[in-house]
Amino acid sequence: QVQLVESGGGLVRAGGSLRLSCAASGSIDSINAMGWYRQALGKQRELVATITRGGSTNYADSVKGRFTISRDNAKNTVNLQMDSLKPEDTAVYYCYAYSWVAVYKYDYWGQGTRVTVSS
Repeated sequence: QVQLVESGGGLVRAGGSLRLSCAASGSIDSINAMGWYRQALGKQRELVATITRGGSTNYADSVKGRFTISRDNAKNTVNLQMDSLKPEDTAVYYCYAYSWVAVYKYDYWGQGTRVTVSS
């Protein structure tokens, strides 16, 4: 089992910055990749950014150049630095992780942290 806890959400004005953190615990050695999703009101949950155990990253087109995902392996933490925030970035942001055990894939989700960007 893997547990994920997000922190760092809040209220910020357009153009400002926030840094989200996700701390993983439990069977951390089994984690293959971690990342962030977000869900705005009335919208489907969408991928924001991912980072693999080897450090490969991927970003949604809407956040490229503004958001940066990083990891701290020593602390089992993944961060999302969000700069130049826009009102359309307003959403609940969810940390996620997945693990492969033999041929089985397991997905894990945090409880979410709310980000509100005012115009």
